[in-house]
Amino acid sequence: MRLARTSALLVVCALLPAYGWFYQAGGWNQNSRFALTRSLVEQGTVKIDAHHNATGDKARRAGHFYSDKAPGLSLAAVPVVAVASPARVGLDWSSYAATVATAALPTIASALLVGHLAVLLGAGQGAATFAALAFGLATPAWVWATLFFGHALATFGLLGAFTAALALRDSGSPRRDTLLGVGVGLGAGWAVVTEFPSAPPAALLAVVALYCAGRARWRRVAIALGLTAAACALVLGGYQTIAFGSPLATGYAHVVGWSGMKQGVMGVTSPNLGVLRELLVGEFRGLLPLAPLLALAPLGFVAFVREGRRTAGFVAALLVAYYLLFNAAYTYWSGGWSYGPRHLAPALPFLALGLAPLWDRGRRAPRAVLVLLGLVGALAALVAVSTTAQPPESVRRPVRDLCLPAFLDGDLALNHQAFDEAGADPARLRGGTLRHDAWNLGEQLGLRGLASVAPLAALWATLALVACWWRARATRLSPARPAAR
Repeated sequence: MRLARTSALLVVCALLPAYGWFYQAGGWNQNSRFALTRSLVEQGTVKIDAHHNATGDKARRAGHFYSDKAPGLSLAAVPVVAVASPARVGLDWSSYAATVATAALPTIASALLVGHLAVLLGAGQGAATFAALAFGLATPAWVWATLFFGHALATFGLLGAFTAALALRDSGSPRRDTLLGVGVGLGAGWAVVTEFPSAPPAALLAVVALYCAGRARWRRVAIALGLTAAACALVLGGYQTIAFGSPLATGYAHVVGWSGMKQGVMGVTSPNLGVLRELLVGEFRGLLPLAPLLALAPLGFVAFVREGRRTAGFVAALLVAYYLLFNAAYTYWSGGWSYGPRHLAPALPFLALGLAPLWDRGRRAPRAVLVLLGLVGALAALVAVSTTAQPPESVRRPVRDLCLPAFLDGDLALNHQAFDEAGADPARLRGGTLRHDAWNLGEQLGLRGLASVAPLAALWATLALVACWWRARATRLSPARPAAR
């Protein structure tokens, strides 16, 4: 069983325009990653000397500058930027294409995997579709899908590895086992190459894959998984050797400034309960005020366990707990200029998965509550993605004090930092005193203010009408059920 084609098409048609409509421009994090991509494409080097002035997130070694980030996202964007290079199409469109390819599309793929996993775990098509759309639109995943950060790609890798690991519970041909082992190794391995905090979840998913394969098949799976993961490790080790002189030396060991990265293990010490509370319910970086629907997800994990899906329920809950504790233990837990707790990004699809059994078990009133909470999260994400996906860290109540007032005023696409500029002035985001480098496709068509997002709303309205028509047609053409005796 898998997500039906019509449901998958609905998810893609809803998410692709939502993600592709917005261009968030630059910032230190994405500028650091894009500088590496440009250097590889334009100069054939991992040194970012030609672009280092555009970011404060960088490493320095032997008189040269490098990105301090894990290289997976930058490497994945190389083919896109090689075709749509800044010299050929301009910096805006080149970075836009790279963001769509390495952040938007992986997030759409993750949403489809949420739906597929929900069906695999026994949910109906309606519940699976709801869980997929809830993840894609009713959480900050929508906002992060428009940024050239590593979170979306790492999330897709881990979720893909989780999907492949669970699929190993069903016996099949040796070829199928090998392909699934490759899927686990590639997904988990590239997640680590993209974001270093993915390493513990990647190791857990490898163990889950071997457990699901069972005694008779684990060796075959282990070989495929190990070889693929080793290939990812060779890519990472090769990059770090070229850049920092050793396969085990990360960019954070040579980071410029950011002394907190030298505390504990790459800035990770022990969880802070006050930070944990802020990550969950705070106005500064709280997840649940931005996506209240996710507060119900633990009930879904309980349902999975009660229904015999213990492995899926426990592993999903454990991954969510890991990211919460990791984020609460990280020195730079707030994520800098960020909408919500961006370091929790890989936990979101696992939380959304817990919504599927709630939809299946509910009737009209419970489902109405789920939809209402989902709409709250979707509206919050729309406000942020329309104004800025990177509220300054100095704004302690980003939605209330910056994003919502700007949205109501029609003051959209606030970021005025380009991919080749050093920084944005947080005091000058509002008021139109500086040219905005961010934009949406409506603005590119000449529309201004809230009118620039109206075409997106029209696309969704059309999609909703088509979906309703299709459902009514399917119901009309389906054979009538015989009356019960």
